[in-house]
Amino acid sequence: MKRDDGGAQWVLRLTIHGRRREMGLGSLLDVSLKEAREAADKWRASVRANVDPIKEREKQRREAAKKLHILQEIAEDAFESRKAELKGDGKAGRWFTPLELHILPKLGKVPVAEIDQTDIRDTLSPIWHAKAETARKALNRLAICIRHAAALGLDVDLQATEKARALLGQQRHKAENIPALPWAEVPAFYASLSDGTITHLALRLLILTGVRSGPLRFLRFDQIDGDIWTIPGEAQKGRKDKTPDFRVPLVPEALAIIEQAKPLARDGYLFPSVRKGVISDATMSRLMERREMAARPHGFRSSLRDWIAETTDTPYDVAETTLGHVVGGKVERAYRRTDFLEQRRKLLERWASHVTGGSGKLLRLVENG
Repeated sequence: MKRDDGGAQWVLRLTIHGRRREMGLGSLLDVSLKEAREAADKWRASVRANVDPIKEREKQRREAAKKLHILQEIAEDAFESRKAELKGDGKAGRWFTPLELHILPKLGKVPVAEIDQTDIRDTLSPIWHAKAETARKALNRLAICIRHAAALGLDVDLQATEKARALLGQQRHKAENIPALPWAEVPAFYASLSDGTITHLALRLLILTGVRSGPLRFLRFDQIDGDIWTIPGEAQKGRKDKTPDFRVPLVPEALAIIEQAKPLARDGYLFPSVRKGVISDATMSRLMERREMAARPHGFRSSLRDWIAETTDTPYDVAETTLGHVVGGKVERAYRRTDFLEQRRKLLERWASHVTGGSGKLLRLVENG
């Protein structure tokens, strides 16, 4: 049959459910007479089986198209759909990072419907014991991606990650505490953070306040009122819907760091990254890695806690609240109306004095009801 564009194609005329239909079998240039005859015989057999060959071919094309969805695309779509559930809408990239670093380089271009437990085992086996926690996160993220693919109607093996876990075996690695710098060595490290860059300023404020790196990295101007920084409940670790806000007293040294950082701020964030979003955990960690330090940024919370225990008589509740830890049972917390703000302020002033090379005298704090 001649086409409007001057070309020609093979056409099979059929009667399907009492209706005359025409079914294209391909261009004369691309399909030989033998191939056209074989195709015609195949589709005539479908008619004899009371199956509409045109609808059947469309169904086969749709099934084939499903298999073309590669894991990279599915992972990105799954990430987009989950952003609202993640801290800061996932802008720091921590949810996606295990996939990006350890799964997608090997499986990113593979159709998700073709991925099985052997593929996953071979991908994760190099880090399954050496980087156990990272491997566990990567496997969990992959499981979420596969469930996302299933929700899209793709023919995937929902048990592939669990089968891979069985093939990989029990992890030998045991979780270890994040290495911390001894509190006596903190002043020298603090003094070395002197070039006024975002990374140096962020690390300085992290040390001074004892907060976790997440709230610090997402610190906004509107969270600061005078000398108090209020961390929203939803920004805290293990957050729940009713997690209360947490007030952090800002001592003069901390306020000075904030003033230095203001000219570098962007989009309301005090510590933006070079490209977009906010500074990442990795940025601060890499600075310490380059200096061949075993300690990591999160470890400064331990440095502060050890300093409190070894050089002050701070009551337990005040010390734990300084780190943002929940103290006491639900009933006890309901009757306790204080967050020890002023006691914590005095404690952090003494810590700042130590960190900046000042007095190391013993401090006695009295807990007030």
